[in-house]
Amino acid sequence: MDFLNGKIKTIYYKYLVAAFGSALITSIYSIVDMAMVGQYHGPDGSAALAVVNPVWNIIYSLGLLMGIGGSVLFSAMRGKTEGKEDRSNEYFTASVIGAVILAVIVWIVIGFFDKQLLIAFGAEENLLPLAREYVLPVKFAVPLFLFNQMLAAYLRNDKNPGLATAAVLSGGIFNIFGDYFFVFTCDMGAFGAGLATAIGSGITFIVMLSHFFTKKNTLRLMKPEKLFGKLREICVTGFSTFFIDVAMGILTILFNRQIVKYLGTDALAVYGIIVNISSFVQCCAYSVGQAAQPIISTNFGAGNGRRIRETLKYALGTAAVFSIFWTALSLAAPNLYVRIFMSPTEEILRIAPRIIRCYSISFLLLPLNIFSTYYFQAMLKPKAAFIVSVARGLVVSGIFIYLLPIIAGPDSIWFAMVFTEAIVAVYVVNKMLRYTREISRKTEVSA
Repeated sequence: MDFLNGKIKTIYYKYLVAAFGSALITSIYSIVDMAMVGQYHGPDGSAALAVVNPVWNIIYSLGLLMGIGGSVLFSAMRGKTEGKEDRSNEYFTASVIGAVILAVIVWIVIGFFDKQLLIAFGAEENLLPLAREYVLPVKFAVPLFLFNQMLAAYLRNDKNPGLATAAVLSGGIFNIFGDYFFVFTCDMGAFGAGLATAIGSGITFIVMLSHFFTKKNTLRLMKPEKLFGKLREICVTGFSTFFIDVAMGILTILFNRQIVKYLGTDALAVYGIIVNISSFVQCCAYSVGQAAQPIISTNFGAGNGRRIRETLKYALGTAAVFSIFWTALSLAAPNLYVRIFMSPTEEILRIAPRIIRCYSISFLLLPLNIFSTYYFQAMLKPKAAFIVSVARGLVVSGIFIYLLPIIAGPDSIWFAMVFTEAIVAVYVVNKMLRYTREISRKTEVSA
């Protein structure tokens, strides 16, 4: 696949299919876990895994920090210096070193301080034992989850998106069947779900490593010049993608605490369902960004504005399709989600439809806002990507989560993300128009 000369439509949709498959299975990990544990333990199981969600957000986000941040610079460098792979591979090596350092730190924190973390994330006394039971086997596989995210980004930028998808698919399929086997057949409950997920991550890692033994591989470990400078570049470039996942954890914590304070455990169990559906929608948006990013990064490095605009057209169209699909499904069949994720009580079935319908309006703009961070990163505009990720993931959302229940009553909290996505979208559209015009003008001048 030739990012600089090949047909954009063909390359984009080939990458989209691969990225969507990878994102889909990644989200299925947590969705299947919650569904199985919810069916086994009831609403308490779903609520316990809602508390665990920030742990996943931390691990995945650190992998994306090294993977997306490094691979954007990797592809931009290849666009500037076509045929000279050594300079771009310095970013790959720096990403690997950074991932090792972060994996060790997170491994120690989760391994020794899981109880304190889960309490900080909103675990009540009745939920803490279930949450720790699930996390126990996951502790042993923490580095694998982080490395899988990092390697997947580089495989896509090294023109092997199919293997990245196959790797995630292999681990995901095992996780689905392993969940059922360990949770129900072996009667392990939450521990069995965590065990299946840990083993699945190992399978994914092994399959991804096979890339380095193929003829397609151009990734090499080599001594990077100015390692700390490159790590800083990677962190700055990848911060917004990193923060998107961290923000999901932050939002979960904020929502957990406010929901427990104002609405109780049943509402928290419903929110646990929303977290997973929202993660699913977010993963669809990731797939759009991950499909477009290698093409945009390489052509940005080469100064080819026309190909960037064409890629943007396909990406925005795909994001719109995902927006309409998930919003419509959530409004039409909210209790479908409930029955998938737990054995519901009558009270859950009574309160869930309104909660899910109110929150799901935010899905109309979520894919656009998430995709924009990949676009800004690919155009080497980390400041804009930073503003989007921090505004929607902490500042604007946090204000609404805390103020709406006070101003408009407890149930208004379900509109917090609706208002947040709308405000952020105004900024996103303005900046995307501006940067697209800029690259167009530069192309015309150079021509």
